Amino acid sequence: MGNNPSNFKGEKRPVEQVSWNNAVEFCKRLSQKTGRNYRLPSEAEWEYACRAGTNTPFYFGETITTDLANYYGNHTYASAPKGQYREKTTDVGSFPPNAFGLYDMYGNVWEWCQDHWHENYQGAPTDGSAWLSGGNIIRRLLEGASGNKNFRLLRGGSWGYYSRICRSALRNRDYPDVRYTNIGFRVVVILA
Repeated sequence: MGNNPSNFKGEKRPVEQVSWNNAVEFCKRLSQKTGRNYRLPSEAEWEYACRAGTNTPFYFGETITTDLANYYGNHTYASAPKGQYREKTTDVGSFPPNAFGLYDMYGNVWEWCQDHWHENYQGAPTDGSAWLSGGNIIRRLLEGASGNKNFRLLRGGSWGYYSRICRSALRNRDYPDVRYTNIGFRVVVILA
């Protein structure tokens, strides 16, 4: 892409300060460069990958600690103790992977999904594909001019959010052009 927009730089750090639009453009360029099809995961794909066959709030069980993920450790979940608050991203691989071998599905950075934001799952695709129609269109002021923007989906929580926000089922949303030090992305490659 020509530059690394991240505030927290390091060879193994996740990229952050990336908008949904930036992430989609990255996937497009990576696809062109490699000849393979890369994209953001659908919300359903993201949750399936996160859960890795589990049905508990977290893929490692009923609760979370800062020994298992990078989040705002000054708050607790269930009976877990308070933990370390690192105040920044950590290297990928610093915490145990899930059963599918995926790291940092909780905490570190929020991850963009393809889908438009919907308040619930009524009418959602049943095949795991992204839900790209309809959605909650929000009117907002953008640098003095008004316009319509579709919220996009974020999953996983981040280094600056409470443990309860990191749960497998928790959903979040934001505008496709926002960039924060706690938002990044994960890519999916389509295999033939």
